Amino acid sequence: MSGDREAILGALKHALDHPDRHVDAPAARIALHKVNLIPTRGAGGREAQISRFTEEAEAVSATVARISSEMDLPTEIARYLSSQNLPAEIRIAPALNDVPWDLQPTLTVNDGPVLKTDTVGVNRAFAGVAETGTVVFRSGPESPTTLNFLPLTHIAVLSTKDLHGHYEAIWTKLRAVQEHEPTAMPRTVNMVTGPSATGDIEQTMQHGAHGPQNVHIVLIDDEKKTE
Repeated sequence: MSGDREAILGALKHALDHPDRHVDAPAARIALHKVNLIPTRGAGGREAQISRFTEEAEAVSATVARISSEMDLPTEIARYLSSQNLPAEIRIAPALNDVPWDLQPTLTVNDGPVLKTDTVGVNRAFAGVAETGTVVFRSGPESPTTLNFLPLTHIAVLSTKDLHGHYEAIWTKLRAVQEHEPTAMPRTVNMVTGPSATGDIEQTMQHGAHGPQNVHIVLIDDEKKTE
């Protein structure tokens, strides 16, 4: 038995002495930013990624519209609100202050902190993930997290140039942006895939249990302007 005991203890000692268990090993692994497994479902050209993104978002009960420029955003939002029989009043993120909202005079546009009475929140997404139809939000003064979750209807504005095939590209993009910020990461990174949903009660799907019951994504096809 003593030989078996020594073999077991020797194996444990060898494992404990492994370089991967060194006190500095975790930080070294994080610094490498090793790319994880990348599914092929997000691969392809831009149109393929937009199609995949739209398909995946709609599969989880979000709606998607595509417009050619930011100038069309007020009209599209007014159209969507009318189609859902929702009041033509929205709360917008500071990142959207430059949108020509006055082109749609029937739309009431509010800025400032979200109120309990707000029914529609409009925020600009940091990025989109084609493989799952997910919109990603980077919290900050220009993009308040409250807009994503408090109003019952959430409208996400996403530029097609910010749409990527997979999650690894999102983290690479985030690290590059945060290099110019005081901290390595923003306070929160929210990944939104469709409206809030639960099937806890009698296995019946209900929307809006823990957040927005409607998610509408507006894709702005503005890549040609950035070339």
